[in-house]
Amino acid sequence: MTEPLSQDEVAHVAHLARIDLNEGELQHFADHLGKILEHASELDSLDLESISSMSHPRLLTNVMRDDVVGTTLDRAEVLEQAPDAESGHFRVPSILGETS
Repeated sequence: MTEPLSQDEVAHVAHLARIDLNEGELQHFADHLGKILEHASELDSLDLESISSMSHPRLLTNVMRDDVVGTTLDRAEVLEQAPDAESGHFRVPSILGETS
């Protein structure tokens, strides 16, 4: 069995995560995180030598289909409905301080 988490340890982790916790929340999370760590410790003690490694618990098969051109929207009709268009393209607001 692992040692129970102290409220100071939980407060330290909360500080690193930039989370403000009051005294009641510190106690609550100390109890719950302690239970999680205890369960992880139990899992760590399991003998898994006879278990083969796997990347996924289920066999997966990619679903492939032919790439066929279908009906498309008319560019002019779509651009007519856009809030802002320029030279046959959608015009969008600049991001990250970029200017056009």
